[in-house]
Amino acid sequence: MSTTRCQRHEVLLTLDHVDADRGARAVLRDVDARIHNLVRSDVAAQGQVVAVLGPSGAGKTTLLRLIAGLDAPARGQVLIGADQRRARPGLVGVVHQRCPLFEHRTVAGNLRLAAARAPGCRDRAAAVGAALASFGLVDRAEAWPAQLSGGERQRVAIAQQFLCGHTFVVLDEPFAGLDPRSRAHACDAITDVAARAAHNTLIVVTHDLRDAVKVADTVWLLGRDDPATPVSRIVATYDLIERGVAWVPGREQTAAFAEVVRELEARFASL
Repeated sequence: MSTTRCQRHEVLLTLDHVDADRGARAVLRDVDARIHNLVRSDVAAQGQVVAVLGPSGAGKTTLLRLIAGLDAPARGQVLIGADQRRARPGLVGVVHQRCPLFEHRTVAGNLRLAAARAPGCRDRAAAVGAALASFGLVDRAEAWPAQLSGGERQRVAIAQQFLCGHTFVVLDEPFAGLDPRSRAHACDAITDVAARAAHNTLIVVTHDLRDAVKVADTVWLLGRDDPATPVSRIVATYDLIERGVAWVPGREQTAAFAEVVRELEARFASL
């Protein structure tokens, strides 16, 4: 059991009995879940990181698009933020798998473009400078995207979304194709961003079990109860705070971490 005291305050995301179809084919059915603002007793601010795990074809991308407001649910509703607005394009930032950047612009140049889109941003230079410092990119400000590691590209892509004014960001397969060092940097970037402000909320859509458990406070396991049925739902929720895994330094070396990974691997095999 975790010794960190944590309270769940207002709801920041509601998935209210959501169904989703692709043409005539049902993909998701009765997806029902909440993300709450987590308030810890031991730190000034703590954001939220929820990992959505599932095998290929389980509907992870469909769920991402629903949360981002890019698709509308067939039934149910998706509500975003403390004021619980219906999901629509622009409310949620999306970091795609390959972290696309403008290759003809430097890191600072990419961030300046993002700052230009931020509502109410009057001092773009100051905003870019703060983002470079916050994301550990000061010494890469004049680097071109082709010169960045996978983890550095990840940091720039996340920084762009927050510069645009988003506090809610979905990351699509953020660990895919990264070498071990870049994967570690990507994990660090996610946990660092989440700890920067109380309402910062990141949803990590992935099939990488260990990295998901390494960064998340909650895991939603998406899959099919019956392999013969092509419809998925959230079949299990893992509260990593209660399991003594979330926010623990070096968590991947702990017995609690290993136990959760074993459980996920066993459940994964049946989906």
